[in-house]
Amino acid sequence: MPRYDEVTQRAGSLRAMTGLTEPEFTALLPHFERALAASLQDRTIDGQPRTSRRYSAYANTPLPTMADKRLFILTYLKQNPIQKVQGKLFGMSQSNANKWIHVLHPVLNQALADQELLPARTVAEFAALFKTHPTDGRSTPPFWHDGTERPIHRPADPEEQQEYYSGKKKCHTLKNLLVINEICHVCFLSHTYEGKASDKSLAELTGYTLPPGSSLDQDRGFQGFCLQDVTIVQPKKTPGGGELTPPERATNHRIASIRIRIEHAIGGVKRDRIVKDKIRLLKDGIRDAVMETCCGLHNFRLQYRPWHYAL
Repeated sequence: MPRYDEVTQRAGSLRAMTGLTEPEFTALLPHFERALAASLQDRTIDGQPRTSRRYSAYANTPLPTMADKRLFILTYLKQNPIQKVQGKLFGMSQSNANKWIHVLHPVLNQALADQELLPARTVAEFAALFKTHPTDGRSTPPFWHDGTERPIHRPADPEEQQEYYSGKKKCHTLKNLLVINEICHVCFLSHTYEGKASDKSLAELTGYTLPPGSSLDQDRGFQGFCLQDVTIVQPKKTPGGGELTPPERATNHRIASIRIRIEHAIGGVKRDRIVKDKIRLLKDGIRDAVMETCCGLHNFRLQYRPWHYAL
């Protein structure tokens, strides 16, 4: 079974397993350790109230160190194996693998939250970001938004099948709306909705706002969506039975070259296959929580590997 010390001996293995380089993995350690200590202070690994004995790793535990625990949960999110495979890989039963997944995932989420790397989830949290992190006095700070879908197994209930069926993806999906800034940092993540919902309806339902004077880049799926005192940048649709003029096509091409940032950001979030492949976790709230965590991991990586775009 893999141990952190062994994995780091082989060049590239840690990044292939977890999506993080060794310096990034190490930088997460103190935050992860504090979050785990706080989590296990009042609750046992089984989720029961802790009475007297403090948590301590037993002698033959398959995850003896903090680094091994981080390796376990990051590998699970990155590779999305079935839990029996995850257990075999780390020398434990499927039931223990399930137990550790549900213990360590909230810990990882809290470690990212402590660094203010998780996206805002409510309109109030999103608005507060502009007060704590001003837009550097720029008159028109740019933002991008778009919806992204994740496949799920076909629901058994016929009504749920209709709600979760995405005509665009031709399968049953979950949908989230993301808002990013100029450096591709995910600033806002909507709640998780059924795949039937359209991008425009989600944006209107969420009800977020942007600083006055900023610009918002969107695709044709948001046709008709607008925000007060915000400049909307959107490619022009081809008129029915007609064609775009050469200047209009050139403008659309320029907008597409700028809008690619949101696609890159979504791709960065979906480096973790748990939000790219079909998710098998069914516990209440877990499907929404893993998307939040993967957005946080994307923001975490940007601190060490920032993306640069030509102006």
